[in-house]
Amino acid sequence: MKKRVAVIGAGPSGLAQLRAFQSAAQAGADIPEVVCFEKQDNWGGLWNYSWRTGLDEYGEPVHGSMYRYLWSNGPKEGLEFADYTFEEHFGKQIGSYPPRAVLFDYIEGRVIKANVRPWIRFRTPVRMVTFDESTQKFTVTVHDLKKDHTYVEVFDDVVVASGHFSTPNVPEFPGFSTFNGRILHAHDFRDAREFAGKDILIVGTSYSAEDIGSQCWKYGCKSVTVSHRTAPMGFNWPDNWKEVPLLQQVEGNTATFKDGSTAHVDAIILCTGYQHHFPFLPDGLRLRTKNRLATADLYRGVAWVKNPKLFYLGMQDQWYTFNMFDAQAWYVRDLIMGRLSVPATETERSAEVTARIAAEDAITDPYGPIKFQGAYVQELIDLTDYPSFDIPGSDAAFIAWKKHKVKGIMTFRDNAYASVMTGTMAPLHHTPWKDALEDSMKSYLKS
Repeated sequence: MKKRVAVIGAGPSGLAQLRAFQSAAQAGADIPEVVCFEKQDNWGGLWNYSWRTGLDEYGEPVHGSMYRYLWSNGPKEGLEFADYTFEEHFGKQIGSYPPRAVLFDYIEGRVIKANVRPWIRFRTPVRMVTFDESTQKFTVTVHDLKKDHTYVEVFDDVVVASGHFSTPNVPEFPGFSTFNGRILHAHDFRDAREFAGKDILIVGTSYSAEDIGSQCWKYGCKSVTVSHRTAPMGFNWPDNWKEVPLLQQVEGNTATFKDGSTAHVDAIILCTGYQHHFPFLPDGLRLRTKNRLATADLYRGVAWVKNPKLFYLGMQDQWYTFNMFDAQAWYVRDLIMGRLSVPATETERSAEVTARIAAEDAITDPYGPIKFQGAYVQELIDLTDYPSFDIPGSDAAFIAWKKHKVKGIMTFRDNAYASVMTGTMAPLHHTPWKDALEDSMKSYLKS
């Protein structure tokens, strides 16, 4: 009988895994049976926008953290698929910072071309995964939400591609229970227009803090106050921005910070990060790691050291995204198909993880994390038949992006870069980002 492989999640990581197997089949290989379980009603993961927050119509936690008017906060030249370029998809080169709808269309285009949709069971969340040592197989329990039917299937290998930016980390501060305004996590932020004319407080200094604050500024909030635990972001913010130490308490609509300063706030947005959360996995299979480039307990960043028949995709902190997921997926495919192997003992596999963590900890160059992850992507590509591309060129695009942000945090998206896949220079977008209030594909792609 053919091997059976379960893929959990049909976002960019899960779709990369499907495309990896389809690529092998296209080349004439006899591939395993691949079944992908996706709890949403469509593919795309976080890029599949929903207006819903909290629970969906089936009582499931809403996966998406995507909001209206989101534009890529990094250059598309760093995430382009090596086997499916933006030019192939759109018939022309496009600007370097597309909005969500454009990126979703691009992600979808490749998997439509690959015809992998029949491999996906939508509205089917995974409830539990267990492993039988005697049979060396996984039992996967899933729930067909539309039929309200739970059933079990057996697989030889499992790939966890459910992401780690959907279960929010939500702290509490004194006075939250009596605050005279709205408190929400970035996961539930949907529309910056809601905060027009309001004084907003953002807690945290993550990318979501930077971008949600910028969105609210762009769409007319009165002021932005950003509270940091360790250090301010330090960009050249507009006049109605300020950065302050950590929030201590809220009384009425007055927030007090660690340095004794205060601010009037109408809404509080917690940009306090996300958890690696896998409620469908027992303790012995569940990844526990900080959000870092060298994840805990994953050999070469993907194979579970305690059981290398279980794989995790996209669990790293990320500079590279789509094409890193591809490199991981092609490598996992080849492990599953027996083209490659991992060290035989858990001790050897763990030693590789320890060495990778130490290498990350030794980075001192401010651009070192970018190069570290670029080298990791190259390492995986070198092991497989994924099309190689100019990793140093991608690194350079990320480094130029960081420098452009320092130069102008509200203007960095008005720059353009050359594709490392085709060499073609992206055009400048027709409208400066701060003035581009419409984020539809039609608006973005017009000449």
